[in-house]
Amino acid sequence: MAGRKRAGAGPVLSLEIAVEAGDWGPKKSLTRLAGRALETAAGQAGVPPVLPGAELSLLFTDDAHIRDLNRRFRGFDKPTNVLSFPAGMSENGRFGLLLGDIVIAFETVAREAAAQDLTMEAHLSHLLVHGFLHLLGFDHIEEAEAAAMEGLETAILAGLGIADPYAGPP
Repeated sequence: MAGRKRAGAGPVLSLEIAVEAGDWGPKKSLTRLAGRALETAAGQAGVPPVLPGAELSLLFTDDAHIRDLNRRFRGFDKPTNVLSFPAGMSENGRFGLLLGDIVIAFETVAREAAAQDLTMEAHLSHLLVHGFLHLLGFDHIEEAEAAAMEGLETAILAGLGIADPYAGPP
């Protein structure tokens, strides 16, 4: 479990992390990277209210597993980089203590990072933020929704020192 505390408050987020497959490296490094990215996202202005200590689970896996999940839950028989499974909002318009699950596939993330000339850490941070925003109800199906979500992702990533992933090549 990971979670940094705000001054005078409980943990921002509680992360349950499992490494199932893939060459992800040490779990401690993943925990640190994920904690920093997700706590920054949770603290970003404009994000719907998240209760202190809210829990989300992260599963670091491989293309085979995420392909199966993508087929079963989205109807796409192919691997993808990240999937989010939101727990949803409570009746009072706030998120409960369980935010949901984020699943990330190693081979796809590594391929994309190499193709975009990004570090694995920068691309993984982006996908964690992207998946987290999906847990909070953000989407990118409609053009206006995509612009809002991408703008928020870009702002959060800037706070992490990561360049705008949507800017394209210089």
